[in-house]
Amino acid sequence: MIANSEFVTGIIVFLIGYFLGSMPTAYIATRLASGKDIREIGGGNVGGLNTFREVGIAPAVAVGIVDVSKGAAAVAIAHWALQLDPVYVYLAAGASVVGHNWMIWLKFSGGKGMGASIGTLAVLMPIYDYAIGLGVLLGIIIIPLVTIRNVALAMGIGLAALPFIAWLMGTHSGMFVIWSVIVGLLVVVKFLPTALASISKSSSIKDFIRGD
Repeated sequence: MIANSEFVTGIIVFLIGYFLGSMPTAYIATRLASGKDIREIGGGNVGGLNTFREVGIAPAVAVGIVDVSKGAAAVAIAHWALQLDPVYVYLAAGASVVGHNWMIWLKFSGGKGMGASIGTLAVLMPIYDYAIGLGVLLGIIIIPLVTIRNVALAMGIGLAALPFIAWLMGTHSGMFVIWSVIVGLLVVVKFLPTALASISKSSSIKDFIRGD
């Protein structure tokens, strides 16, 4: 009976995170701002970077805020509203990234998970005593962002460093390490088609990490 209850709780939490993540923010913002389909312009990515490049800064800022909020809301609902154990909170967080990457409303197309990932981390890390780790992560992201001005690469470096940050500091370290590896893989999987296409068309490193 307890096992069934835990399974049902897991399904409910996953669905909450997934449907929050599935909100097609970039698609809606692009339609409202230009009447275009974000999937048919630029790199086709349903995210803030493609919105910024192809539509404009104001819609991109709106997309970024909402995408980050989706991940943050998934964690907040699981932790504070439902008062669930950490495993379910991590599940909700991961589900929001899955939802962002594969949106049910857009026939499972989507973004690359960066906005939703940042949102989950912004709430997860302080909750589970990773406040210092969050500062370290932000530093790791900001340094390459300022020096080379490439959001995708800066985020990639941060996500690559996240498992090591999780292992070295905070509570629930084993659980967080596993979660951070899984989320990193979810982002990598969405970047692979862009990376492979860029390699086949150009030898430019900038094209490879462009992240459309």
